Amino acid sequence: MQPTSPSPSSGALSRRTMLAGAAALAGASATAVATVAPAQAATAPAAGSVSAEAAHGGSGRRHRAVVFRDVRVLGAAKATDLVVVDGRVSDGPAPRGAKVVDGGGRIALPSLVDAHIHPDKTTWEGSWVSRRPASGIADYVAQDVELFRSQRRPVVERAYGLMSHAVSRGTRAMRAHADVAPAYGLAGVEGVAAARERLRHALDVQIVAFPQHGVIRTPGTAALLEKAARQGLIDMIGGIDPIGFDEALDDQLDVVFGIADRHGVGVDIHLHDRGEKGMKAMRGIVDRTRALSLAGKVTVSHVFCLPGLTDRELSAIAADLGEQDIALTTVAPSDSLVLPIARLREHGVRVGLGSDGVRDSWSPFGNADMMHRAHILGWVTDVRLDEELKDCYGGADVMGLAHADFSAGAPADFVLVRGECLPQVVVDMPRRDMVVHGGVVVARDGEFLDE
Repeated sequence: MQPTSPSPSSGALSRRTMLAGAAALAGASATAVATVAPAQAATAPAAGSVSAEAAHGGSGRRHRAVVFRDVRVLGAAKATDLVVVDGRVSDGPAPRGAKVVDGGGRIALPSLVDAHIHPDKTTWEGSWVSRRPASGIADYVAQDVELFRSQRRPVVERAYGLMSHAVSRGTRAMRAHADVAPAYGLAGVEGVAAARERLRHALDVQIVAFPQHGVIRTPGTAALLEKAARQGLIDMIGGIDPIGFDEALDDQLDVVFGIADRHGVGVDIHLHDRGEKGMKAMRGIVDRTRALSLAGKVTVSHVFCLPGLTDRELSAIAADLGEQDIALTTVAPSDSLVLPIARLREHGVRVGLGSDGVRDSWSPFGNADMMHRAHILGWVTDVRLDEELKDCYGGADVMGLAHADFSAGAPADFVLVRGECLPQVVVDMPRRDMVVHGGVVVARDGEFLDE
């Protein structure tokens, strides 16, 4: 039976109808696993070892050798010992004196990746916020400003609360979009950057300077974007609907891509426009990516103009995206707006998924639990086969991360849960009994463990 979504009340647009961004997921690839040898004493370093500093953003935190005993990797029928040395999975014996952690027969699955989230806007762990009707993006962003000014907790505190919660639910990495506009200055970017620093032992974070109020329509925004890049606060420059909202396709894209080119950062543009507006913006993004040799450094988020294309039209744009290695992120509000992931990947297009806004002025919903988002994706697309359910749990490529696939040398980023198999885990969403990042247990029994 195909699930249905509730209809919005008349006279007011909801986040679902405006941007369709209430439900999404992101994940780390669940691919073939190498056979892991049982733990035994040895004096030589394990094969495939890589320093934890290289694996996790140069945190400088030294990792002991650890054996996770009695775990069922990717839901295998037989439990084994998973050996981790310096934050990486090893296919060799554990060094002498390795710490032992009992997995109790739990399933080990790759930790998840949230490729699109807005932690600066959240009211997570704060007082309830009553929201008013909104008639468009301009109304939503005005309410963003009101909410920002009403908050007694600074951005860093709110963002840290949400981001650490995401870790406790099994998120290994996220791409965090932080609003940049004259109304905020760089407070959002600085707050998320401070939260990232506090969580560097547990979470890998890329920050996008996101011009939610428009690049051109709001004077002063372009200068703030430039400043954020110049100061090294961000990893990417954002954009938003160059035609439908900013009404300045060439001007916006020239500013955004110009900053990225000058400062060596990436691009991640929100594109909600459908039909020809969206496709014209996509062609402009492809052209600038090619002209500035930014292949592999550009992402387009939401991309609601793609699902309605004919097979021929989709193949043509997908070929361009694959050629320029332009990544996409999607959300799962309905089967009609989810990107055609399988078709895009046939052309080598990297596709990620994310939770979008969480408990902000746009919507009271969201929980930054990416396993829940995997469940939602399966629900809205009406999947039922085991392979289809497994496909809901995948995709770390947008952030350029090494796959946490349990092969020798892979980052030891995984969760331990009780369950029978991966498809059943996607459906039942069991508690994350243990979350491991770089070989270190960073959450247990659903609770984040601070340093």
